Formats: sequence, C-alpha cells, structure tokens
Amino acid sequence: MGHEAAGAPAPHAAPEKGTTVVYRGATLVDGTGGPARPSMTIAVDGARIVLVAPDGEIPGTLLDGAETVDLRGRFVIPGLIDSHQHIATPPNRAPAEETLRRQVYGGVTAIRDMADDLRQVGDLARATLVGEIPGPDIHYAALMAGPGFFDDPRTWQVSQGETPGAVPWMQAVTEETDLPLAVAMARGTHARAIKIYADLPASLVAAITAEAHRQGIAVWAHGTVFPSRPSEVVAAGVDSVSHITLLAYEGGAEPLNGYKDKPAIEYDRFAAGDDPALQALFERMLEHRTVLDATAGLWEWIGAEAEDDGERARARANSALAARLTAHAHRAGVPISTGTDYETEPHHPFPALHDEMAFLAEHCGMSTAEVIRSATLVGAMSLGAETDMGTVESGKLANFVVLAEDPLADLAHLRSIVLTVKRGRGFERTDYRPAGEPAGAEPKGCAG
Repeated sequence: MGHEAAGAPAPHAAPEKGTTVVYRGATLVDGTGGPARPSMTIAVDGARIVLVAPDGEIPGTLLDGAETVDLRGRFVIPGLIDSHQHIATPPNRAPAEETLRRQVYGGVTAIRDMADDLRQVGDLARATLVGEIPGPDIHYAALMAGPGFFDDPRTWQVSQGETPGAVPWMQAVTEETDLPLAVAMARGTHARAIKIYADLPASLVAAITAEAHRQGIAVWAHGTVFPSRPSEVVAAGVDSVSHITLLAYEGGAEPLNGYKDKPAIEYDRFAAGDDPALQALFERMLEHRTVLDATAGLWEWIGAEAEDDGERARARANSALAARLTAHAHRAGVPISTGTDYETEPHHPFPALHDEMAFLAEHCGMSTAEVIRSATLVGAMSLGAETDMGTVESGKLANFVVLAEDPLADLAHLRSIVLTVKRGRGFERTDYRPAGEPAGAEPKGCAG
C-alpha cells in the first residue's frame, strides 16, 4: 500500500470492549410493551448491554472498576427508531449532518432511509457508525421502479452526473431486466433493502421480492405500487409497506393505471367504520408479518407547509383518513412502526419522530406503551434488526434514552431527555443547541 495517513477523527465512537458502564436505579420501560420496572440496572460493556437486572441482583464483580451512573428518579426507554427518512434528496451534506445530530440528541438511535443519493448516504452511514459525526445508525434502501417513474425530478436530484434509472441505487425495471444482476448491483451499494416504488405490475413486484430475499436483503415497498394494489404488494411477500393512505386504494372501484394517473381517494367509503376490504388486507399482513410504516402524522406537516386553501383542505382530509385507517390497522393487530418522511426545521429542538409518536397516541387509539413499542421494537423489525436493537436487553446494542419524567404518563415527557446512549456512547442533552441558537442559551426540553 502507499502512504498511510491517520483516518478522520472519531470523537463520537462507541467505547472499546472492556469499558464497562453501569447505569443504576432507573425505572425501565424496555420496549416490549410490558409494565415499567423500577430500580433496574443496565450494565454496558463497550457497545453492548451485558446485563439488565434489579439493582439488588448485580454481582459485585461487575461493579468493580466500572463507571457507575446514578439514574434514581430517571426513566429509561430503548433508543427510538424513525422508519421513514430521506436525508439526501437532494444531497446536501451540511443540513444532513445537522439533521442527524438533532436526531441522536433527540433520542433517535437508528433511522431507515427510504432511498436517496446513496453516494452521500453511504458515507453518512459510515460516519455515524464509526463516530466521526454524531447521529443514529442509518439503514438504507436502493430503489426500483418502472421506467415511467424516472422523469420525476427527485430521481434527477439523487442521480446527479448519471442517468436516473441506470444507477445501482435507483434502477428502472422491466420484464427484460436481469433481476439477479439488478439486485446484486443494489446490494453493492451496501443497501439493506430494495425499495419498490411505482409503475410495476404485480408479477414484477413478486419477482423482485423473491430475488431480493434469495440474495439475503429485505424489500420495503410503497403501500400501493400502481398498478399493483396493496393486497398484491403484500402477497408478493414484501417486508414492510409505507404510507397508510396508500392502502385506501385496496378495494376501490377505479382501476389503478399508473403512478401519475391515480384515481381520487374514496374518502366517504371509510367514514362509517372499518372497511371490509382493508380488514382482509390487514389480516393478510398479519399472516405475512408485514410491518406497516404508517407515516400517519405526515399530512399534519404537509398541511402546515401548504401555501393555499386547497392544499390545506386536502391535507386535512388525508390526515383524518390516516388517523382512521391507522386506528383500524392497530385494532387488527398489524405491527405499526413510526416513520415520518420529513424532518423538523434546523432551529427546532426535537426531531419529527416525536410528533409522529404524539399523533399515534392522540388520534390512532394507541396507548403510550404501544406507541413506545412501535418506535422501538417494531421500528427494529422494520429494519430487520430486532436481534440488535429495539428493546433494552442483554446482548443487544446499548441504545437507550434516559428521561427525567415518566413517558408512560404522557408522551410529551419524551422531551425531558437527559441522555441518549447509542452503541454505548453517551450524548448529554445539555450539550445540544439547535442550529442558530446561541451557545449560552439553556437547552430546550431538557429537565435537570
């Protein structure tokens, strides 16, 4: 090899194995949906949890030489997971890093990036993993869609310098596509999944899914792929579907021709109660263990950003529909993850995931414990990473959030963050300032 220079500094790296930190006295909400457990100890060695047990059952040998952190009066939940983000459409490194920083200081320890310019996302994922920059772990997808989708301006934004639809992270697929090669090219970007987006018939959705699974990666799909209906997408065996309002196309009277020619949503069809076609869809999702990335609160944000009355009215209608259909999915037992598909402004003190969680609790009939489970264990399921994260258990990554107030009493208490621990590395909330806030200002949302 040639001259070897030292790599970039990694001030936010996980501690080395053999570095033991013992967090004592916390009330633990472990993410499984079970009751809170008071007076619990979490022992961490390097990046992983090695023991979770009542304070009185910790062996003295584990405490010898370990750093001890007193969490009496504090509450611990697993690290939060945003299952629908885009951090490089278009690619812009500075705001992307600020977003990732706000997320991890806001309790988010992993995100699912649902297709972007993977040239940048791959480097951001490496940088947060090794600790060059603060941020959550990033699991990302490479996109596949029919050729008709690739005049969408977003595809040009994420393929700058190349041809949209002809790059490994964003491929146009037809019946003539060599799918083993296409999936292998996507895997070469280090993507964890293929995202199936639009303009693909059911036969191709099924073929892509089968080949991706054969090669060992997941498939994350839009709820309706146009012309493929939700039931066809689920029957193909995809691992998750995104956007609850897209499921309204199941059982509709109008044909689904293509992504650019969507029929109007039949809002009145869902006003009287649970829809039989959706009930059958949700039962099929349960059979396939399909995760629903609902992005239920997305339309609240779209409405707030709308520039005219027509856009605001459409957003209100879709927000009400999202709440109704997500509540139905929840009653049916479908696992619901907490995706946002947007992010708060740089000056905002907390990431968008907090708002999605509040929407699920306030409008979708979910208890606070259920919402926390959705943002932790089900979020990990959406990543295919539940063996590593999603709950606070021995053997898993040391990803958890310390709160000053009880989150089961009120989800607004998520804003009482004291500390985020990601891969064993602590991020003190008092160290965080939103972009543009003076250094001397008191951090918002932090209780002592």
